[in-house]
Amino acid sequence: MEIGKAIGMTQSEQSIHPLDVVAVIADLEGEGLVRGQVGTIVEVLAPGVFEVEFCDEEGRTYAQAALQERNLLVLHYRPQQAA
Repeated sequence: MEIGKAIGMTQSEQSIHPLDVVAVIADLEGEGLVRGQVGTIVEVLAPGVFEVEFCDEEGRTYAQAALQERNLLVLHYRPQQAA
């Protein structure tokens, strides 16, 4: 079963998905993260809350945190149409 459906979200409500690459948009001192750090969504914890893993250039995890959607920007590597 798709993760979002398991927690009661419709496809239109999901703007962030597992394995999306995201950037932190503000310093999060409590998590030891600063604006611009890039991570990967590894789990949907609740509507609007995601477990994000941050790795260095060699693939070693240096941080993992539960972050709210409002603190994240999904990065796109292909052309996207504006909504």
